[in-house]
Amino acid sequence: MSSRSQTIADTLTRAIIDHRLVPGCKLGERELAEIFDVSRIVVRQALIRLADDGLAQIERNRGAFVARPSMQEAMEIYDALTLVEQGVAAQLSDRLGPAGWAELRQHVERQRQAVAAGNDALADVLGQEFHTVFVRLSRNKVMQEIHAQLVRRTTLLRSLISADFDYCNLLDDHSRVVDLLEKGRLKQAMDLIDTHHRTVVRGYIMDRDVFPEMTPAEALAPYLDGKADGATISAGLRQAKPSGNGDGAVHAHVHLPNKDRASTSRASTKKTNRGLPT
Repeated sequence: MSSRSQTIADTLTRAIIDHRLVPGCKLGERELAEIFDVSRIVVRQALIRLADDGLAQIERNRGAFVARPSMQEAMEIYDALTLVEQGVAAQLSDRLGPAGWAELRQHVERQRQAVAAGNDALADVLGQEFHTVFVRLSRNKVMQEIHAQLVRRTTLLRSLISADFDYCNLLDDHSRVVDLLEKGRLKQAMDLIDTHHRTVVRGYIMDRDVFPEMTPAEALAPYLDGKADGATISAGLRQAKPSGNGDGAVHAHVHLPNKDRASTSRASTKKTNRGLPT
């Protein structure tokens, strides 16, 4: 793929993550070619990249559309993430040294500080980055690439809403996984990773009307005139991340209370009834 096609693919991905291009939005080759002032061949290459990442669907004789994720697809994506991260956990339990454990604990502490300060946006960003750091520490490049591609597909799921968030429970999961792995309790850590992702996917509610629909020209305008400075773009896509690996990975956390967490203090739990934070 040409560098111009890659740039267009990156821009379209950002617009999808920012909820400006919503599920089902038509991505017409001719219209996009005019918007970006390139040939339709260049646009087609970009759309194929989006389709490969699961962000777009290309239908014969109809064209390309922003993908419409189903609940079944969401479950399959998170099942796959679970398998990858469980494999990473098995590697880390045997190979990770003191510096690696310290990096994970420092990341958890940063999350703890964000939660304590009531900074939901930062807590969400750090929650996303934890999984990227976790996989990166395996030093398995193939595993990182697979994880990054899966996690990019969760960007569409961020156009859905959840009835509840619980950043304290999110933080507890991450902290407990590190504790269990460092103590050599791999089976318990793998079970917790599975429970964590199942809780995330159960939090999704399919709602197509959360974000307003725009034409591609309206949706892409901020990126073309330089007004999109990244303030509303998920930090997982930024190239310069303090603890990530620049792979474009994004992870959306949505948590619902459950009976295993009933003892969590209401005073220490941050919950909201709104859409996923960016």
